[in-house]
Amino acid sequence: MASAVLTGRTTIPQSQQWPEQQTRAKSPYGLPIVEDCLRCQLRDDNFFCAISEASRRALDRIKHTTSYPAGAILFLEGQSARGVYMLCQGRAKLMMTNGEGRTLILKIAEAGEIFGLNSVITGRPHEVALETLQPSQVAFIAREDFLKLMKEHGDVCLQVVRHLSRDCQAAHDSIRSIGLSHSASGKLARFLLDWSAEGQESNEGVRKKLPLTHEEIAQLIGSSRETVTRALSGFKRESIAEMRGSTLVVLDKGALENLAAA
Repeated sequence: MASAVLTGRTTIPQSQQWPEQQTRAKSPYGLPIVEDCLRCQLRDDNFFCAISEASRRALDRIKHTTSYPAGAILFLEGQSARGVYMLCQGRAKLMMTNGEGRTLILKIAEAGEIFGLNSVITGRPHEVALETLQPSQVAFIAREDFLKLMKEHGDVCLQVVRHLSRDCQAAHDSIRSIGLSHSASGKLARFLLDWSAEGQESNEGVRKKLPLTHEEIAQLIGSSRETVTRALSGFKRESIAEMRGSTLVVLDKGALENLAAA
């Protein structure tokens, strides 16, 4: 028999509770967990799961949703691919490490992205590692189930192509930023411009949350933490850009663009 919840003098069957009540009861790490792809309100056109209702229904049957704290490793570089990971909420970083232990962050991933596509399709081990940057909800789909989903649903295949193309473009952007910039200040300026592109305009300039440490920024631009700290101090001193807590404020976009182009 279905359980019930008492509200005052009225008994409401569990199955008829408001979705918000059910969500609050399933919110580890403070996340509003949504497990049903068909009723999910987090999805937008950029999400991998922006597919037909029939495809979402099929996806819902084979995915396994889990919430993770910040700093959770979902897979490691060189690990065999068991399946794909879809980021429903939160942020994560894709990174690789060389033999000397130096880490390069290839990308800061946002909600809606999917990971492990290349390895699942080719059968090769993961070429990067994936770690959550903040509490996140992730849906896992086993390799065989995902390949079958692709085979049976053409719009899923199209989404795979789109997301692989985005990954390729992100890799090109990273190579261009790291390889073609002549100075650490130029690399940092390019990163700050890209990050603040969709920031909020204010009287002072453009504001955008930047929940990354100096070390993580350094790993993104192929530099050292000390160099990033010195460059940010210089930007602040020259009223170009500054960090206020976890908020980036671009004070002089033109100066930042000149540095990025140098």
